[in-house]
Amino acid sequence: MLLLVGLGNPGAQYAGNRHNIGFMAVDAVARAHRAAPFRARFQGLVAECTVDGEKVVLLKPTTFMNDSGQSVGAAARFFKLGLEDVAVLHDELDLPPGKLRAKTGGGNAGHNGLRSITAHLGNDYRRLRLGIGHPGDKNLVHGFVLNDFGRGERAWVEALCDAVADNAGLVAKRRDVELQNKVHLRMEAAGFADVSLPGR
Repeated sequence: MLLLVGLGNPGAQYAGNRHNIGFMAVDAVARAHRAAPFRARFQGLVAECTVDGEKVVLLKPTTFMNDSGQSVGAAARFFKLGLEDVAVLHDELDLPPGKLRAKTGGGNAGHNGLRSITAHLGNDYRRLRLGIGHPGDKNLVHGFVLNDFGRGERAWVEALCDAVADNAGLVAKRRDVELQNKVHLRMEAAGFADVSLPGR
């Protein structure tokens, strides 16, 4: 079993924020693999699907980003999962827009959602980092992540989420290097090999 977590903030006012790309990616997985409807559970919204023969539990914590670990910890304990069975989709400032990189453990790079999960679970869970780019000044980061993707960005965001969804079987099988390669090739084919932030 895989617990696939998308990070974001609950509520319509946050739905299009850059910080919510984890929610967007999990929603794309749910659509692509005909998940049951999301329902409230574990201080989050939960849906289940089968991907390449493996049961996948999709989780969108509704605790707000800074307390995501409460929800993820509750779900992981309920299903008796090890850290290797937890993968977290989240926004990544230190990757160019439209890139995906997977890693296990490592630092939290100032991401409060990851920091909370680490506090509740330990550090060695899988992180699926979805690049959103960096505004160039650390003083601009807060506003940047809590602003919506611009109209000109939505095509690559949708393409990246769909690429993750269509390759979710590789996530379930823990084939992270292959996942990165497949997503890269898919984004390249869609014309998003090199995406720039608006105004750059």
